[in-house]
Amino acid sequence: MEISPKKGIQGLIENWQSDLIAAISVALIALPLSLGIALAAGAPAMSGILSAIVGGVVTTLYRGGHISVNGPAKGVIAVILLGITLMDDGSGQAFNYVLAAVVVSGGIQVLLGLLKLGSLADVFHSSVIHGLLAAIGIIIFAKQIHVALGTYSGSPSIIQNLIDAVLYLPKANPFVVIISLIGLLLLLFHSKISYRFFHLLPTPMWVIALSIPFVYAFNFFDQHTLAFFGKAYKVGPDLLLDIPNNIMDSIMYPNFGKIDKIEFWTTVLTILMITSIESLAIAKAIDKIDPYKRKTDLNKDLTGIGLSTMAAGLIGGLPIIAVIIRSTVNVHNGAKTKWSNMYQGLLLLLFIVVLSPVMQQVPLCAFAILLVYTGFKLASPAVFKQIYGHGIEQLIFFVSTMALTLYTNLLIGLFGGLILALVSHLLLARVSIPRFFKMIFASGSNLVMKPDGSYELKIRGIANFLGILKINNLVTQIPSGANATIDLSETRLVGTTVLEDLYDFQKIHQNTGGNIKIKGLEEHISSTNHKLATKIKIDTVQPLNRRQNKLKELAESYGWDFQVEPLEDLEYFQSFDFFKTRPVEAELNCISDHDKDMHMELIDVTFEEGADIFPDEYRTTLGLLKLPFPIPKFTIEKKDFLDRFLHISEHRDIDYSLYKNPPKDYIIKVKDVEAMDAFLTDKLKVLIEISGLHHLESNGEAILIFSNNFAFAQAKDYIMMIQFVENFKSMIKEGK
Repeated sequence: MEISPKKGIQGLIENWQSDLIAAISVALIALPLSLGIALAAGAPAMSGILSAIVGGVVTTLYRGGHISVNGPAKGVIAVILLGITLMDDGSGQAFNYVLAAVVVSGGIQVLLGLLKLGSLADVFHSSVIHGLLAAIGIIIFAKQIHVALGTYSGSPSIIQNLIDAVLYLPKANPFVVIISLIGLLLLLFHSKISYRFFHLLPTPMWVIALSIPFVYAFNFFDQHTLAFFGKAYKVGPDLLLDIPNNIMDSIMYPNFGKIDKIEFWTTVLTILMITSIESLAIAKAIDKIDPYKRKTDLNKDLTGIGLSTMAAGLIGGLPIIAVIIRSTVNVHNGAKTKWSNMYQGLLLLLFIVVLSPVMQQVPLCAFAILLVYTGFKLASPAVFKQIYGHGIEQLIFFVSTMALTLYTNLLIGLFGGLILALVSHLLLARVSIPRFFKMIFASGSNLVMKPDGSYELKIRGIANFLGILKINNLVTQIPSGANATIDLSETRLVGTTVLEDLYDFQKIHQNTGGNIKIKGLEEHISSTNHKLATKIKIDTVQPLNRRQNKLKELAESYGWDFQVEPLEDLEYFQSFDFFKTRPVEAELNCISDHDKDMHMELIDVTFEEGADIFPDEYRTTLGLLKLPFPIPKFTIEKKDFLDRFLHISEHRDIDYSLYKNPPKDYIIKVKDVEAMDAFLTDKLKVLIEISGLHHLESNGEAILIFSNNFAFAQAKDYIMMIQFVENFKSMIKEGK
């Protein structure tokens, strides 16, 4: 683990350059997104910018995080829309009433943080939270798709908005649709374009920048009609972003006139719960990708976010939360301290002052397509598939919460989903209601120190989201750097939320030099093989599935071993560049040989990729060959079809040198060219060429082998990897 940068003013002095460089990229992303989020929430566009500036400047002065970025995010769209709807009395003050609710919710957040109640967010079941986020995604999509199409739906029903999007498709304005379609194509394919020029700006800025020429081409500056296939369509200034030239003209003030009304406090509680839960969940997600493995002080972070939310609400801004996309960009661009967040806030202020005349020429549909894409990602089929992979019961919680939210509101959806999860756990545990709650709150779980200095945490009874605070309290008593065992053998039921926290703690604790072993689930069953699926205690061992039986037969045919649960440390995968920003979440089904000197394992792994609270999840089979001697660090990647003609992969960013003499149809990047010259013999080149493998990578002591990056290996893939390794070993033993 790398040495953490210094904190405070000393950290600012030592790391200002790297933090400023990262902040530039973050600010370029925050500019269009902040404007778009405000528009989608039914608020003035500049309220999003004000929120982002306050989130950058004010939050930095008091926060518990290290490299997270604060500002408005997609989660606030639904809560602001709800508040405006609830408090619209025809006076034109609806948003001012919402600003008052924002200030009050921020004050309560400060109080919760000072009382050290930040961990209360852990009580909310993870699948329920994801269901809530999916509903927010659908709300965003349903509202913004009409802006992207140039249509309008006045229905207050989200479902009707979606239906109207289809019904009104023939009435879509083609001059708006053209701009939206160009933006969508950029969002879909920008990351696949490898030439550096296209990465000078982040994708959202490209969407905004390339929309402006169409505004001139179609002359949106004057109200008129344009013909398209014989039909006339209106275009004009109403399709453009409306922001003032002077940022001071954007200041709005809260109106506390409805503080004694139920709709005001409903808005306050909704803002408080949604922003607090999302912000604290994102803080944990950011900790996972922090290269220095620092941990956010959730209580202090909640207080800082509350103070910023109060400040934002007082001047017309939206609620502040930690934002995952901008935080991930911050990490990937080399930010080291909290000051990068302040830099991005100050840069955003500079950008909006300088670029206001330019931003006034941007069509609303360009912002809308950014949010349509974001909304779709939150509730895409891939998300449903990922949730189902965690267990059919998780899919039920997820879908029920999402549907309940869409047909009622965010608070009812949240608590309805939690009640459903609780009832499901009660039915699965098959015990009486009094005993069920006794097994949660009076389970007898305890932590003991063993004679050898290690610790054993024995968790008993029912370990679900209701008991998570007690379990976390026991877990945090394990000293840093200590070895410990977490024994779940005496549990009746272990929920997904508890498993997520235990495995997260296992990863974090390893960074302190300690080792955590989680055991005792051998006699539990679940609806899937995923390690986070809800586990229920039974008296028989779960039989192997069809794939596992085939892998066992394959292993036996080579004289190798097969085991369902590999013992490989998940953190070890991060020593390879491929997994630097793709955390491995689970491993299963390991085939391994008996060679002590050059040990080979073939493992099914699940890893995450993408910048979101619920990132894309992929499954693959990889080979891990550990060697008894050092080798050069390298990546060897097979060219795809386009690479053979356009050499796209050669331009991909990686901190290695391009190796000039690779095997045919492969690209090699290395740390040390001379060491690679000695290692990569002609025989090894031929072996790589005929292997058909897609990706090989060295961390200096082991080689990572992929036959296919994003799918579980089939029998032919296993044979391919095994044959490559056996031939490689023979070359090594013969001295190549």
